[in-house]
Amino acid sequence: MTVVIKNELREILLQEEFPFSPGTLSTSRTIIEESTERKLEFGTYNIQESKFDGIHLVICEAEVYEDLFVDTDDVIPHVTMLFMERGNICTSVEGVRQNFTFSSLQHNIVYSPYQEESAELKKQPGIQVMGLNFIPERFLELADNNVQVLGKLADRVANNQSAILTDKRNPLITPKMKTVLAEIRQCQYKGGLKKLFLQSKIMELLALQCDQAESDIGITVRGRKIPAREIEQLHHARQLLLDNMHSPPSLEQLSRLTGLNEFKLKSGFKAIFETTVFGYLNDHRLNLARELILGGGKSLAIIADEAGYSSPQHFSNAFKKKFGVSPRNYD
Repeated sequence: MTVVIKNELREILLQEEFPFSPGTLSTSRTIIEESTERKLEFGTYNIQESKFDGIHLVICEAEVYEDLFVDTDDVIPHVTMLFMERGNICTSVEGVRQNFTFSSLQHNIVYSPYQEESAELKKQPGIQVMGLNFIPERFLELADNNVQVLGKLADRVANNQSAILTDKRNPLITPKMKTVLAEIRQCQYKGGLKKLFLQSKIMELLALQCDQAESDIGITVRGRKIPAREIEQLHHARQLLLDNMHSPPSLEQLSRLTGLNEFKLKSGFKAIFETTVFGYLNDHRLNLARELILGGGKSLAIIADEAGYSSPQHFSNAFKKKFGVSPRNYD
């Protein structure tokens, strides 16, 4: 699989055979693991892979120093369960949707029978994404005689047609999904035990995705059901916060920008994201800062700025309040 990376002027920065590819999915019953880390002028990435039984698990952490365009060819068709834990990427699924954006804490299941893919990456720190790729035959085995929503997706895969689990918008990663994703990242098993553990967690994630899709938008707050349109507006409010961490809009501004009154904005936000509007922003900033500290190589002043804090002292106080230790002593 050849990958070409270009800058915003469409000048080629890198062209090479990518070190990991869904097209190299292994049908071996023995788990195969690889690790790749690179530091380039336009960004860095660290990738952990596990391949077995037609499944390819990819755990990626990256930073992008400038806006990039990524084109890929010779892609062998595969079904992907994608969990965008942090960051933003814009791509397209031919036959399904153009300008298909994945933002922080979103997920979906996608299948494309085409051999070319493209994506746009904006300058951003701390990208964290997990992808689970399946050869079509393996995915169809998992979907056989399964829930209705997965059966519809499988029918399109079997007919070699583009498919997506939820096409209106990307669903939000739930707290249960976060727990399973963390368990996969922290897995300490080796060999056959690791394969068995990962199989069980992959099936759990698939079940959680399907359950969420089948119950689609049935959220009720104080006896009032939140309609799909309002949920889209609330997701838009969340994205506005993440896109403007250095100067976040006020509740009044968010209300105006999203078309929601302040009551619906505050109550709906807490129902969906399980915290207040600015509680969510504060948690996001501090979790981002923690990851940057653990990643090393940056001063606390730079980390404070990237996390959207007006001063290192303000950042230090907020960090100590949440984690019980100053950022300088965190490891």
